[in-house]
Amino acid sequence: MIWQEDDYLAISGLQHFSFCRRQWALITLEQQWSENLRTTEGALLHERAHEEGFSEKRRGVLTVRGLRVQSPTLGVSGSCDVVEWLRDPAGISLAGRDGLWRPYPVEYKRGEPKQTDADRLQLCCQAMCLEEMLCCSIPEGALFYDKPRRRERVALCDDLRDKVRTLLAEMHALQKRGYTPKVKTGAFCRACSLNSLCLPKLCKSPSAQAYLRAALQEEESP
Repeated sequence: MIWQEDDYLAISGLQHFSFCRRQWALITLEQQWSENLRTTEGALLHERAHEEGFSEKRRGVLTVRGLRVQSPTLGVSGSCDVVEWLRDPAGISLAGRDGLWRPYPVEYKRGEPKQTDADRLQLCCQAMCLEEMLCCSIPEGALFYDKPRRRERVALCDDLRDKVRTLLAEMHALQKRGYTPKVKTGAFCRACSLNSLCLPKLCKSPSAQAYLRAALQEEESP
């Protein structure tokens, strides 16, 4: 299926969707957002990484920041924090550059490496967009976390790519329905910047209809 640009989803939404489907829907479908310390620190980190359109060449590596990417087959668009271009005989040619180059996406993240695939999914989707745009193969990328200040190499395997496609299909379906999933509470709710908007504890409470039904049943009981 080829998606129209009006239906494109944000690549960054994969990270939100993997973390919490309701969080993604509140941001994407209901246009709600709230800042906290974590989101502010993350925004500052990305500002330093992005500097859109800026490029430099050091030690044979060409670095491009804030590179816009998209995929009509996945129906997504967004920006790569950093794409490093490495000389590679199996790479592709670049306008105004000698030799062949292989793209290597690097995504900047706040804090420490996560146990979940949330960040890896976002990175993988960026790579899949680059592959579609450039007709090349990208077997690996990296995540840079500001707390340990080191990179985590990510193998962009078939399982990760299949998960990207599956989640995006679910996201597109929810977008088409305009449906915000019900809350599923967990320890992660405390770290969510939308906690005060989502009100997970309140949403988890029985509905007014259920409360009235239970109350009537009590009155009817002998």
